[in-house]
Amino acid sequence: MVGLTGGIGSGKSAVAQMFAARGVPVIDADALAREVVAPGGPAHADVAAAWPEVIGADGTVDRKRLGKIVFDDPAARKRLEGLLHPRIQETAEARLAALAEKGTVLAIYEAALLVESGRWRDFDGLIVVVASPEIQVDRAMARGLSREEAEARVRAQLSTEEKLRVATEVIDNDGALPATEAQVEVILSKLR
Repeated sequence: MVGLTGGIGSGKSAVAQMFAARGVPVIDADALAREVVAPGGPAHADVAAAWPEVIGADGTVDRKRLGKIVFDDPAARKRLEGLLHPRIQETAEARLAALAEKGTVLAIYEAALLVESGRWRDFDGLIVVVASPEIQVDRAMARGLSREEAEARVRAQLSTEEKLRVATEVIDNDGALPATEAQVEVILSKLR
């Protein structure tokens, strides 16, 4: 099990898709986060109690609105992480156990906060995807954030330098996709 991380807009999801296209199972922590806050999910009631203003008429969590709240308030972000991370981890461990039962020998766990949470220690290696802050902001804006929101999220995350200190592999994702794919191929060869 290898961790895959990077800051917002670094391209970690694109890299995860490249591994998946090459037959490596990928567990996406962001997808698990959506799962645990869905109506009936293990964290939905806690999120609804803490931030009732982000719950839609249909009971779903407005993730964009919640994101704005927690990225503007470090204490709120820490509270949300405390509610979600244990539930995401439990769900991930169940998925990993299912993969192990099937005899899977290599899988990727994609998550933004592996270093911040200390979870990087739980894996056999850590791939850090990096991109320049300018590219990160541009990519985040392409997903619908304002420049101010994108810059705030880049600043709110642990620095790339801190993540690189614990990386076993690094993918520079500032260039064109073929260059990134070539780096994925090299790392995949090492891992296999």
